[in-house]
Amino acid sequence: MAGPQKRKRHHKGDTHLKKRWRTRRRTKDLDQIDEDLQIENASKLLHQEIDDDKPGSGQHYCLHCARYFITSEALKSHFRTKVHKRRLKALEIEPYTIEESQRAGGLGSYIHPKKRTMETQPVDDETFDPSKDVDMK
Repeated sequence: MAGPQKRKRHHKGDTHLKKRWRTRRRTKDLDQIDEDLQIENASKLLHQEIDDDKPGSGQHYCLHCARYFITSEALKSHFRTKVHKRRLKALEIEPYTIEESQRAGGLGSYIHPKKRTMETQPVDDETFDPSKDVDMK
């Protein structure tokens, strides 16, 4: 015979709680960041118009981590962190594509993903003027 029921003290099995914690600080996935690293998209992201709703008015953006920073000094110090270096290492491998999934499933011969070199983005200390800069046109 079972004794009195004990009070539940842990959240084991409460997937709705785990999901809430997991999606709170969700950022872009690696394949979305890979699209942002293309030249035309990268220039638009690095030279954004001033937006007061974003940190640092949207002027200090890390392409690889998809994060905004308040000052250029904060951005430069972010480039030296372990988080940024881990993201660069993860972006070295080309993203998974539909063609690759078809080859892995038996439709063609499988080709290993290529490794590429990732370098930290250059930092411009100058202010951005959309009338003079040709990247936004």
